[in-house]
Amino acid sequence: MPHKIAVYPGTFDPITLGHLSVIKRAKKIFDEVIVAVADSGSKKPMFDLDIRVSMAEATLKEIEGVKVMPFYSLLVNFCQEQQVSTIIRGLRAVSDFEYELQIGYANASMDKNIDTVYLMPSLEHAFISSTVVRDIVRHNGDASHLVPREILKYLEN
Repeated sequence: MPHKIAVYPGTFDPITLGHLSVIKRAKKIFDEVIVAVADSGSKKPMFDLDIRVSMAEATLKEIEGVKVMPFYSLLVNFCQEQQVSTIIRGLRAVSDFEYELQIGYANASMDKNIDTVYLMPSLEHAFISSTVVRDIVRHNGDASHLVPREILKYLEN
């Protein structure tokens, strides 16, 4: 039986319990999940790429078959380099679907072998986004219930 690998891309600025929920669900389907941390310079992330990779590695170190890698190119190019044809995308709400569907179609238009699988986080984590976490942190609020414990030290800084 072939080894099933998927790429779960994102900015992960920071990684949240919602992301973790999607990763754990993906791991039930795939033998290996590559968490691909996007450079995303145009988004002006709160944390630089190296820190975002470190946060993801700290969070995911106990989950067998999950590895974290930075990427600087188009996602399709990254998938081709890694010889992976399945992309995982998380959907929190109906409002995410339209955007994610467009991205999935765009990726498929660049490489017909690329499939996108959409997974929802658990219901208790469905409202969490990195944007919500950053907004809470910027206003000196407590976001500890929204992120893995490994991330708290990064948020305190």
